[in-house]
Amino acid sequence: MNFYPLNDIETISPHPMLFIAGADAHSREFSEEAYKLAGQPKELVIIPGAGHVDLYDRIDLIPFDKLTSFFQSHLR
Repeated sequence: MNFYPLNDIETISPHPMLFIAGADAHSREFSEEAYKLAGQPKELVIIPGAGHVDLYDRIDLIPFDKLTSFFQSHLR
């Protein structure tokens, strides 16, 4: 079975989506396209100086404040 994640991304709405990408990530364009196609509510955060894998283990680059506020706002 083939699955392309952007085919039905608009159907996730009204569930909130948070996209986080490194400014230097090879996958940044995918995140920006997903954000563009997604319904509301949605947020896109671009992390300056970060590549794709930096957001897995570079503690100084991971946006913990944004993650915390997003989940506090949307999880009940």
